[in-house]
Amino acid sequence: MEPNLTERSGEGCYVALTHGHLHAQDIIDRVRSPQAGAIVLFAGTTRDNFAGKPVKELQYSAYSPMALKTMLSICIDIRARHSLESIAMIHRLGTVPIGEESILIAVSAPHRQAAWRAGEEALEDCKKHVEVWKREEFEGEEGVWRANRDGLLGQKIAEKDGKN
Repeated sequence: MEPNLTERSGEGCYVALTHGHLHAQDIIDRVRSPQAGAIVLFAGTTRDNFAGKPVKELQYSAYSPMALKTMLSICIDIRARHSLESIAMIHRLGTVPIGEESILIAVSAPHRQAAWRAGEEALEDCKKHVEVWKREEFEGEEGVWRANRDGLLGQKIAEKDGKN
């Protein structure tokens, strides 16, 4: 096991948080099954801009015990609802440079339609519920912490008397 990896599994589900690089083949292999006619992989990568601003990098932070519990709960629910063979989700923490993955989600199912739907649902539920936050570092200006959701801009918190 990788030294910076924390993980949980159960009921055909695997979830993990790591400060290391994410490897697509590893997560695909976790969900591979002879009963599965489809494996869908989602790889979320750091892009070079957000809302027209040049992004330098993203930094992710999590309350790991709660995040893993929430991730596993999401996966168990989605696996049951879509009759999946297996589902795996791994989120990277720390600094994620441009072009590198911050999240991988792999889903295996007997048929592709269920795999497609389940993969997207897993991503949306993760972004909505998992206790992960990101700091966007922009070129030439101070970074901003925000919830790990698309479209919700972070807000700078003004310091008062030298304290936050």
